[in-house]
Amino acid sequence: MRRDSEGRGRRWGRRLLALLLGAVATLALPPIGFIPAFIIAFSGLLLLSRDVRRVRQAFAIGWWFGFGHFATGLYWIANAFTIDGDRFVWFIPFAALGLPAVIAIYSALALAAVAFTRLEGVGRVIAFAVAWTGMEWLRGHLFTGFPWNLAAYTWVEVPEILQSASVIGAFGLTLLTVLAAALPAAWGHRYARRSIAVGVAALALGWGFGHWRLAGATEAVVDGVRLRLVQASVPQQLKWQLDQRIATLVKHLTLTRTPAVVAPTLIIWPETAVPFLVEAEPEVLTAMATAAPAGGAIITGTIRLRGAGDPSPITNGLVAIDGNGRVVGAYDKAHLVPFGEYTPLSPLLDWVPALPGASMVPGPGPASVRLPGAPAAGALICYEVIFPGKVIDRDDPPQWLLNLTNDAWYGRSAGPYQHFAIARMRAVEEGMPLVRAAQNGISGVVDPYGRVVKSLGLDEVGVIDADLPAALPPTPYARGREAIFAVLALIFVILAFRLDSPRRSPGN
Repeated sequence: MRRDSEGRGRRWGRRLLALLLGAVATLALPPIGFIPAFIIAFSGLLLLSRDVRRVRQAFAIGWWFGFGHFATGLYWIANAFTIDGDRFVWFIPFAALGLPAVIAIYSALALAAVAFTRLEGVGRVIAFAVAWTGMEWLRGHLFTGFPWNLAAYTWVEVPEILQSASVIGAFGLTLLTVLAAALPAAWGHRYARRSIAVGVAALALGWGFGHWRLAGATEAVVDGVRLRLVQASVPQQLKWQLDQRIATLVKHLTLTRTPAVVAPTLIIWPETAVPFLVEAEPEVLTAMATAAPAGGAIITGTIRLRGAGDPSPITNGLVAIDGNGRVVGAYDKAHLVPFGEYTPLSPLLDWVPALPGASMVPGPGPASVRLPGAPAAGALICYEVIFPGKVIDRDDPPQWLLNLTNDAWYGRSAGPYQHFAIARMRAVEEGMPLVRAAQNGISGVVDPYGRVVKSLGLDEVGVIDADLPAALPPTPYARGREAIFAVLALIFVILAFRLDSPRRSPGN
């Protein structure tokens, strides 16, 4: 009995330590960006589980690690359910704990797969990096996908390393990041010292590639295009109140009319900037037309009707309004947010009272929007920007990425910082500038190297006036997308089994 009690105590001790290590890993991500935290977390996880041979036990340790990581990295999602007073507060435990508990299954499967292989030493570390990244890839694709907080995003403030995403994308950079961070766990095994040296050399090579790429970077801009981004920072609690709707519109119009050194040709407002069905409100169209630049347009996020009748299907989209009050460009969001814009499995969940989630319908997919006086833009509403390789229409490629978002739902939290970092990675992958208008921040203009040209911070009120950076030729990633990552992962799988080795003394 005592032995069983001691065994349970050791198991729970490992699980709680795995939980702590998962939380430590979050420190490597924006807004903190303490990169060595990944070394502590991933090497610690492999050392913690090195004597575990049962797949079920490895699964449990991996789950606790993932739960700690995602609970601390995604806590801010719960803030959205406090906006409507007490109406949805009952959903907070599901958002703060339920979602991390579910997606931690991917981490659990990664460690279980490593245990199943029975690899040791460097081979085990490589297998873990491949398994972890493979599960991250699945997390980004299954059940509508949610590839938030990939390990690659730790590099957004290291522009030299960030350039690697132009070749191998976010998943490839995640694979290399996890591998480098976990290699110290192989210490004491054959090939460990050489592998760590190779890992350091690979990071140095990546930095050198990025330095070379940035050395050839230019500050070229698109002639004749001058942008103005408007960040009104209207509190989410007020925006949809009936007595505040006019005030919200007036605030955006007032900021739009702020004198500029160089007159803008495109005005960009954020996601659902004004609480109207813009196309169905002639007075709103007229008011916006008076502020539209000559020969250009005001682009705003808005709720749109997708049909006649009452009720009509609605979408979350954007429209471009010219100086005559005409809609001269439009886009409907294709990738909707579960429990935010629609209710998954709604026929089965109709019995649940006050379940969060609007009844929106998706648009047809990534699309290039033609705008007056500007190159075609790849439109992205809110979190559509988080999906690597899925942000543009490959058959009709744009020249820049336009991301309208509303992070006001999440308050002063890590969420908006993470979202902005993720968006910057898309610019590097595609070799295109990214223009991001956010309701309360972070708004910014990002060049095709992921560098922030201008930005407005969280909760700032103001405008950004900037030229539109010119796009680069298609990057290797833009041409091959995830095929490069798949080849890299396959090579690493072969290496893992070739470098499998028995543990040796630390002196070897």
